[in-house]
Amino acid sequence: MKIQNQVYVILDWEGCMKRTPVVAGRFYPGSQKQWEADVRQYLAASGPVDKQPLLSMLPHAGYMFSGHVAGRTLAEVQLADTVLLLGPNHTGRGEPLAVWPEGSWEIPGVELPVNQELAAALLESHAALSRDFAAHDQEHSLEVILPFLWSKNPKVRIVPICVSALNSEVLIEVGQTLARTCAQWSEAVSVIVSSDMSHFISGREAKIQDDKAIQAIRDLDPTGLFQTVRTNNISMCGVLPMTLGLALAVERGASRAELVQYATSGDVTGDQQQVVAYAGMRVF
Repeated sequence: MKIQNQVYVILDWEGCMKRTPVVAGRFYPGSQKQWEADVRQYLAASGPVDKQPLLSMLPHAGYMFSGHVAGRTLAEVQLADTVLLLGPNHTGRGEPLAVWPEGSWEIPGVELPVNQELAAALLESHAALSRDFAAHDQEHSLEVILPFLWSKNPKVRIVPICVSALNSEVLIEVGQTLARTCAQWSEAVSVIVSSDMSHFISGREAKIQDDKAIQAIRDLDPTGLFQTVRTNNISMCGVLPMTLGLALAVERGASRAELVQYATSGDVTGDQQQVVAYAGMRVF
């Protein structure tokens, strides 16, 4: 074991950092046999698997509530062998723009390697990005996406970034910088943002509020998204990584965004008085 930023992380036999799962058995099943069966059911495509979005936004709640939204959003998508993951920071730990730079992330039965070369290039691209493990240590928002990525492509490599920077200008500038680095990279890079939408309000109010944020994404307006969420007090937990990700997509030439599916926890529980909402979106 080694202490990195006052957090225990595991060193494997080669000395590389390995992140172990923290929400397996809670947000998603604790065995590969079960999570793979569930995820493949969620990913069942109704059409050709030929879509290549610049960015996909997926929810990160427990699979019983949001797995169908994540699966439908990715079902017809071709992912590159490397995926840049952008997620929020629910724990308050670590650096504002925390890149996990090396090693691998484990989920039950599977290990997903980090694309160390791309991580290093991204860290060199902008001073606001930090090599940091603490922000990721107990954060669930990217971990719950990993079974979907592996099920789509067992050869996938990842670059996880935990985003809590509050300055929209910094987020947009970093997004643009990452876009240029990815555009010049020798291999294709897919981008996935992890975000839920409104939290703990009625299903009706969630839909009204979330439509405002979804429209800003459809408008391909990262500044507008940031300001809309802040002005209307929308409890979209991934607004910061989505602001950054949308700026990245726009810099890469995005021309349209689509809402694939919108749902709430109330659709499962029957309680529409206090819900968490989920949106699956793709940007082309």
